[in-house]
Amino acid sequence: MAPRLPNLWDDNHAAHLDAPQLLQYRSNLLGADLRITNYGGGNTSAKLRQPDPLTGESREVLWVKGSGGDLGSIGLDGFATLYMDKLRQLKPLYRGLAHEDEMVAYLPHCTFNLNSRAASIDTPLHAYIPHAHVDHMHPDAVIAIACTSNSKALTAEIFGGELGWLPWQRPGYDLGLKLEALCLEQPDIKGIVLEGHGLFTWGESAKGCYLNTLAVIQRAADWLQQHNRKPAFGGPARSTVLDQTGRARVAAHLMPLIRGQISATQRQVGHFDQSAVVMEFVNARDLDLLAALGTSCPDHFLRTKIRPLVLDFDPETDDLDAELARCAGRLKPQLEDYRAQYAAYYERCKHPDSPAMRDANPVVYLVPGVGMITFARDKATARIAGEFYTNAINVMREANGVDEYVGLPEQEAFDIEYWQLEEAKLQRMPRPKSLAGRVAFITGGAGGIGRATAERLLREGACVMLADIDAQALETAGSELAEKYSSDVIGKVVCDVTDESAVAAAAAATSLNFGGLDILVSNAGLASAAPLDETSLELWNKNMGVLATGYFLVSREMFRLMKAQDTGGAVVFVASKNGLVASPNASAYCTAKAAEIQLARAVALEGAPLGIRCNVVNPDAVLRGSRIWSGKWREERAAAYNMQEDELEAHYRERSLLKRNVFPEDIAEAVYFLAADVSAKSTGNILNVDAGHAPSFTR
Repeated sequence: MAPRLPNLWDDNHAAHLDAPQLLQYRSNLLGADLRITNYGGGNTSAKLRQPDPLTGESREVLWVKGSGGDLGSIGLDGFATLYMDKLRQLKPLYRGLAHEDEMVAYLPHCTFNLNSRAASIDTPLHAYIPHAHVDHMHPDAVIAIACTSNSKALTAEIFGGELGWLPWQRPGYDLGLKLEALCLEQPDIKGIVLEGHGLFTWGESAKGCYLNTLAVIQRAADWLQQHNRKPAFGGPARSTVLDQTGRARVAAHLMPLIRGQISATQRQVGHFDQSAVVMEFVNARDLDLLAALGTSCPDHFLRTKIRPLVLDFDPETDDLDAELARCAGRLKPQLEDYRAQYAAYYERCKHPDSPAMRDANPVVYLVPGVGMITFARDKATARIAGEFYTNAINVMREANGVDEYVGLPEQEAFDIEYWQLEEAKLQRMPRPKSLAGRVAFITGGAGGIGRATAERLLREGACVMLADIDAQALETAGSELAEKYSSDVIGKVVCDVTDESAVAAAAAATSLNFGGLDILVSNAGLASAAPLDETSLELWNKNMGVLATGYFLVSREMFRLMKAQDTGGAVVFVASKNGLVASPNASAYCTAKAAEIQLARAVALEGAPLGIRCNVVNPDAVLRGSRIWSGKWREERAAAYNMQEDELEAHYRERSLLKRNVFPEDIAEAVYFLAADVSAKSTGNILNVDAGHAPSFTR
């Protein structure tokens, strides 16, 4: 028997919920398990009695998941609400399959209670099924049956007539009418399998519907478990595979190269998956054959494109470096061939009114012996694309294990991908933020300036890899930022910037997490104070190690990464006004900061031909939130100026020309300016953020 789908329904909790809340509760339970439906996929509905807002009379209202959103997290505001009698009144207006899309424009006229949530194209499918509570799910176990060459016969064999079956048809108004007709023709069925698509189930109560959905999916999974006896995907193609470290090394090397070649029109963010399911597939004998067949379920290929690209890589090589070089050399022609094939597919299948061809690059990259790489406009979309292709892998394994897997016909796939309704949905998406698709690496990321900079870049849509030597502070900062902005967009790596191997490992971790790098913020810091004659060699070397050598090692490694990626980049050094104007009793610190500024100029010179800019932000007296100023440096600076520590902030404020304090957020704003395209024509510059300090004016 297959692993159980747990019944998570809590009668005590449900007893305190009203009818719409029960729909939400059921939806959240179903959406929380990827075996039941994929992220953003599937929908649920309930036909409820509610008083009309104007007349007060009881009306039948369809509550159905609206366009967009995810069942696992949907709230009540995620449901569209429509008058059922008005939905039924649409039937005489339907002019046939050729005019099906026009029915979508009628749905807003059926809205109940001025609900602003847009109804999805699946609304008629739920409306016309003559049952109070309806679930439409995309479980791998049922899709595996739906995507076989003998889908109808297998459905009858497995469910013994308890489920109906309909041949493939694009979701829309006409399919809603066919679902209704089948329910009326076979009133005792408990659900319907849609060929190449998914499952509809229902019940007369929220709980009854939920339990029926679980039972049907479990029955399909159990049958597959009992009858699938074939080696998965034709069996393994190789006896040895790379270990986890080797796989990560290959992925970290290839991902920036791929990213550089597919980001011409829109920067992409990557995701790497080496799960057991993926590894079984990429190591299989039938990998190339099955990958070429493409996905079947519309939800799958809308996220992944109809088929992936299998990279030309041999994991059984005796010389991994040489094989990586060979694979990298083959990458460009493989991508060119994929784009040409995609363009040919578009030309074969397009209609006179089809939208223009979209990005022809792959979304999914399968690397034999290594895993699966996915790229998309943001990290969440890349991760979800990987999850959807994992669903497709599960479907192919089970379908081929009991019959023959069948991908969606090419024209049907195109008609979904370039459906005018899908195009309209894409056009409604909000305009990307200024750093959408960018990846930033920030040293000293757990400190005041580092964290404020991370927040500023995150607000503009960037992904951020935080690096810091303080593991505990890094964990705290990373967790708090992930909770606020999503774990998808935050990575963290413990890194001593004076350790060459640690810096190289941090660069590899950035590539593995996000696919490459666009922005480097060198911000790791320390400060010390001592009269020149009391400055020990150890103190001198400590300052030079972090502030000069550390900045060099990080710059060199990230420069290599940006150069390999070949999409330009922005480097920002957080230096200090002390790099321009020396302070007493701080010779080591001032000299190291001056070295940083000169290094930035060198990076700007060498980076310019590659489109890599390098600029400097010079802060002064950023006391609040600073780990430097919370330590001995604060005590030493107070002693140098012959004052109490709590007088320092006022001292620096009054010393400035503008009589203002400088905060971490002010430095972050300057970093953002120099990292973003608004400063695309600036390199080799210094931006002082010190509230005005005349000796620091650059000349």
